[in-house]
Amino acid sequence: MKPLLRLPRKTLKRGWDWLTAAAVFLCLAGLKCFPARQGIAFFAWLARFLGPLTRRHQVALRNLRAAFPEKSEQERRAIARGMWDNVGRLFAEYVYLDKIFDFDPLAEKPGLVEVSGRDLFIKLRDEKKPHIFFTAHTGNFELLPICAAAFDLNVTALFRPPNNPYIAKRVLKARRTNMGHLVPSKAGSAWALANVLEKGGNVGVLVDQKFNRGIKGRFFNRPVKTNPLLAKLARQFDCAVYPVRCIRLPEGRYRLELYPALTLPRRKDGTIDIIAATQKLNLIVESWVREYPEQWLWFHKRWKNGRK
Repeated sequence: MKPLLRLPRKTLKRGWDWLTAAAVFLCLAGLKCFPARQGIAFFAWLARFLGPLTRRHQVALRNLRAAFPEKSEQERRAIARGMWDNVGRLFAEYVYLDKIFDFDPLAEKPGLVEVSGRDLFIKLRDEKKPHIFFTAHTGNFELLPICAAAFDLNVTALFRPPNNPYIAKRVLKARRTNMGHLVPSKAGSAWALANVLEKGGNVGVLVDQKFNRGIKGRFFNRPVKTNPLLAKLARQFDCAVYPVRCIRLPEGRYRLELYPALTLPRRKDGTIDIIAATQKLNLIVESWVREYPEQWLWFHKRWKNGRK
């Protein structure tokens, strides 16, 4: 009888997912009727209004209290509101990704996007060996694979699909159109990335997500678990690891920054120290978040219940 009792709940969840996805797709379709700047600004305003009314806002505030105990509650709430602005923009920018990315290395005057590390992009493109790139959920991180593609640098990115299966299917289709090769985060994804590196390709990984089976470390001086996949791949293939991030600038502009290769901690036998290397990634992401705290997604449950 138990399977039969579960059936209505599954059916209701499927129906709710479908309705939610339909509402999201309707919003995105309506968004296409507006110019990019106005559409993005509207959703930023909408998110700033609706975000604080959700349960996720309380998660964000709890995370901010854990990360910034020295800040006042007023400062933390201002960061949370800025985060919702970023979330609204990120949602709307899915529609305008091709219009937003207007970077032209030959243009005399920069457009919406400026790139720091252009020479490094070109150098890596011309190298006949594998590379690993990592970033975090800061600014519009979705622009980074598009930027790599603009330099003819092919990157296979690992991403976590949305929980809603209907939205996940649409997002995956859109990302394949705009961002090249993708590997959904699930069983077998590590093998897929390893296969890319073995063939001399490049992979990109987001490293700031909670991973229950991950390595214990510190983030904002509080215990977290982090996926050691990047460090393991770097050790297995002995390939260079490059930090890259997106920063939102005033007036709806963006700066994409590619940094030189990291020097990862190594053990006495010369191999990469997985635990120390993973912690180094945490510290780099933390420095990015401290610099632009309103541009990180604080509503993720990075810390368990916000406790030590």
